[in-house]
Amino acid sequence: MTDPSAPLALYVHWPFCVSKCPYCDFNSHVRESVDQARWRDALLADLAHEAAVLPGRRLGSIFFGGGTPSLMPPATVAAILDAAERAWGFEDGLEITLEANPSSVEAERFADIAAAGVNRVSLGLQALDDEALRFLGRAHGVDEGLAALATAQAAFRRVSFDLIYARPGQSVDTWEAELRRAIGFGTEHLSLYQLTIEPGTRFATLAARGQLTIPDADLGADLFETTRAITAAAGLRAYEISNHARPGAESRHNLTYWRYRDYAGIGPGAHGRRGGLATLRHKKPENWLAALDRNGHGMEREDVLAPYDRATEALLMGLRIAEGVDLDRVAELGGGTAPVDGAALDRLVRLGLAEHDGSRLRITETGMPVLEAILRELVA
Repeated sequence: MTDPSAPLALYVHWPFCVSKCPYCDFNSHVRESVDQARWRDALLADLAHEAAVLPGRRLGSIFFGGGTPSLMPPATVAAILDAAERAWGFEDGLEITLEANPSSVEAERFADIAAAGVNRVSLGLQALDDEALRFLGRAHGVDEGLAALATAQAAFRRVSFDLIYARPGQSVDTWEAELRRAIGFGTEHLSLYQLTIEPGTRFATLAARGQLTIPDADLGADLFETTRAITAAAGLRAYEISNHARPGAESRHNLTYWRYRDYAGIGPGAHGRRGGLATLRHKKPENWLAALDRNGHGMEREDVLAPYDRATEALLMGLRIAEGVDLDRVAELGGGTAPVDGAALDRLVRLGLAEHDGSRLRITETGMPVLEAILRELVA
């Protein structure tokens, strides 16, 4: 995984929500007040630890995510950016992204956060339909969300937002109308996800009771194909299975994950990958702070990844993106062997679901709708 010449990514996790909300799984981290000075110092100490074990690198992207990172004080954002630049240095065109919910409370802070140095925002609109937003458990309505989008577009140079489709009762026509409306707002990047039912969620319980029916596989495939066709025609290329961007507007940070490059994670619950290690910070804020007091970092675990696991992760991540993966690099990560079933690969190529050109393997446009099935068959 380690390539000292490749830009490093930094993920900063801010765990707090000011009130119980549907946007994240950190509702146990709701705080009426936060000791901002202590938290700023703690995040800077966690960053300093990562800088010490990853010297001589330059940052290509920074991502502020988590509970409600847009409520992080702009002074804390600026302090983290200053420390990161002093520790590593910045690549030209550094991408600094803030994950934000489309509420009026958060939108009021966008200008100050942009002034602190953030140049890109990823906004969780989720839907352009009030009934759908209520179904998804979102706190905002369409009008509030679009007002937040307008504020974001005025404050930040780069803006992305996400939508969820394949919702109950949604047809190809209704989704096409919603997607065309979304494209009309002129953002450079859209994340478009099919609704999935995850075990243990409220949706899974409703589905088990027969109270929730999502589009079947055939309609889901039609919705996926419609999404690809409309975004492509609008100049928003599908560079990853669910992410669409104008040329040059792809998320640098997410490409670091999908290309299986090093990234440092700081803050409660933050994951990282560096030098063949998988890092995990303590999730509970108090435990993370206690670990920092004891050890100078908030690490809970730091596991050595076996060559097979590294190669498999690189393969599973890389086949999500249109450019695919370099099997020679995957084999290098795997200790000389790429975990690919050769017979399955030949069959997928014959069916037009994959392309294998030299060491480059990619999933075709025909194969992308059934990517998960392909991965199950392909990975040895």
